[in-house]
Formats: sequence, structure tokens, C-alpha cells
Amino acid sequence: MPITKTALSRLVLAVACAVPAIAITAGCSSTPTHESAGEYTSDAALTAKVKAALLADPGLKSLAVSVTTYRSEVLLSGFVNSPEQIQKAVTVTRGVEGVHSVKDDLHVKPQ
Repeated sequence: MPITKTALSRLVLAVACAVPAIAITAGCSSTPTHESAGEYTSDAALTAKVKAALLADPGLKSLAVSVTTYRSEVLLSGFVNSPEQIQKAVTVTRGVEGVHSVKDDLHVKPQ
């Protein structure tokens, strides 16, 4: 069955439309080192929830703790006044729904 000029032009048009669509959606997927747009949004929301939980705790609300989230793994960093505050911050963070793990990079301020 020979390919007609019309069939060939339809095939070329279909391929021309498919290539940009594939390229655009491939840019939205995640890789081991980059988050997808959906993952980034979820992590930003999780960061906000952790910060709110830390601020809601009377013993932690005045601390300068930085919260960073990547793929539901939360990194706490900064300085606190005591080892007990480190444990409390980690415990509060683990209690936030959606947190898969917590990395602790908190340090006690030198006295």
C-alpha cells in the first residue's frame, strides 16, 4: 500500500505536534537531583507546616531555626539554647503530617 501525499503530510503534522508536547511534559518530571513542580509545591507547604508547628510551641517560638524540605525530608538548622531544645524541635517536626524524615543540623549556642 503506497503512502499518499496526504497521509504523509498528516503523519508529519502529527509528529510535529507530538514532539513539543513530549518535551514540555518531560520538563515536569523529577530526577534524582531535581524536584517536579508538584513535589516542589508539596515541599513548600510542608516547610510552612513545620515552621508553624515550631512557632506554636512556646519553648521553640523564639528560636532562629531554619527549615528546608526536599522530597518530604526536613532539614532543621540553626542555633538553640540547649540540647533539650534540639530534641524538642526534632520531635515537633516529626509530628507534622507528611514529614518522612528529619535531619538535625541544630547546634547549641556557645555560652
